Amino acid sequence: MIEKLFSVKDKLILITGSSQGIGLSLAKGFAEAKAKVIINGRNLDRINSALNQLKKINQNTIGIDFDIKNRDQVEKKILEIESRIGAIDVLINNAGIHRRASLEELSLDDWNEVLETNLTSVFFISQCVAKNMIKRRSGRIINITSLNAEMARPTIANYCAAKAGLKMLTKSMATEWAKYNILTNAIGPGYFITELTKPLSENREFDDWVKKEVPLGRWGNTNELIGSAIFLASDASNYINGQTIYIDGGWQACL
Repeated sequence: MIEKLFSVKDKLILITGSSQGIGLSLAKGFAEAKAKVIINGRNLDRINSALNQLKKINQNTIGIDFDIKNRDQVEKKILEIESRIGAIDVLINNAGIHRRASLEELSLDDWNEVLETNLTSVFFISQCVAKNMIKRRSGRIINITSLNAEMARPTIANYCAAKAGLKMLTKSMATEWAKYNILTNAIGPGYFITELTKPLSENREFDDWVKKEVPLGRWGNTNELIGSAIFLASDASNYINGQTIYIDGGWQACL
């Protein structure tokens, strides 16, 4: 009974931005749980490298290259997935970028690029996928937000704004699409070591600051996000909607 409750076996999972980092770790977790996994990215070489890793875990994995900011590509690829591969059971919006600069020096181009990638593209791909979920009256959407949806720090105003917007977009999706049995929730990672954060983790001063602020005294490992994602994709979370689960080692629990 409990095993079935948390099962994602044979569910079709589309994870954006999953050729590396958090997305790839989630893909490996779902592959181990015997789900059908579709990874996404813009770089075919990177996708193929990720597929080589995933197929050692589960042969039922596919890589599709498209730019989540390109609406024509998104519409075409979602249609292709639904018609040739199968119905998307779970969409995980993971793709994201950083463009760091002090607020007074932040260019409009860098502001717009981060908002477009981290927020607007999530709206559009979710809209495309949800149209099919609405017809089936079934689906899950999991948005990857951030601790920075709640707490700011210098040089990432664009990122903070995008992730805070994504938190509220999650609530809006949950509010409007619940009547179609589509559940939308979010996962908000704290400080995890990825390709994006590697320069920060290698900075002695910043590394010491993170370890001092986090009650667990360390950075997170991307594998530690898998359990929450599987939980939100499974029947174990059937009455959870519009929530953000922050996985931050206790950061927000203390001053």
